[in-house]
Formats: sequence, C-alpha cells, structure tokens
Amino acid sequence: MKVIIVDDNDMTRDLMTAILTQMGHQVVGEADNGKDAGRIFSEHRPDLVLLDLIMPGKSGLEVLKEIRGVDPAAKVIMVTAVQQDRISQDLIDSGAVAVLNKPFSYSEFEEVVKKLI
Repeated sequence: MKVIIVDDNDMTRDLMTAILTQMGHQVVGEADNGKDAGRIFSEHRPDLVLLDLIMPGKSGLEVLKEIRGVDPAAKVIMVTAVQQDRISQDLIDSGAVAVLNKPFSYSEFEEVVKKLI
C-alpha cells in the first residue's frame, strides 16, 4: 500500500514510516505542515493518508476536507493527541476512516492500519 504521512513532528513521522515499512507498505510522501499536504496528496494519490490534526499552515481537519474534495473515497486516518469523543466523531463525520490517538503503541498503530487493507 502507498502511504503519505503528514505530521509536524519529525519523530512521529519517522516512527510511522518505520512501522509501515515493517508492515510491508511504502511511504511515498511526507509533509510537516497542512499547507503542503494537499499538494503531496495530489502528486502521489496514495492508498492511505496518515494526517495529524494540529499543524502549522492548515489544520488536519481543513486538509481532510481538501483531500476528500479531490477524492471522496480517500482513506485518511487522523492522528491526534486531542482525545475527546466529540472531536473524534467530528473527524469521522468529516470523512476520516479512523482516529488514532497519540501516543500510540506499535500494536495500536498496526491494528488501525490492518483494518483498512
């Protein structure tokens, strides 16, 4: 599966890349801000997007809506340290296929991704 990762934290992007690579997936693009995320999505048209909620430039929610405008079938997992049921539900209602809360374990990450394969 081709994946792009959008997160303003280098360590989080590196961790997700390492796990995805171990799982046999290919990270085809990365962005550290919401402003670049839409462009990278359009360039690579990945099978999956891992998208942070709070970032500089544009919020993950804004980027989610932008991506869904380009491809309504896009699979986007929102990754966030904000752990509130209402926010998680808003993200699902806006088109996210799952919400992964930070900090996450290897097994939590793997479980969420495997559900989408």
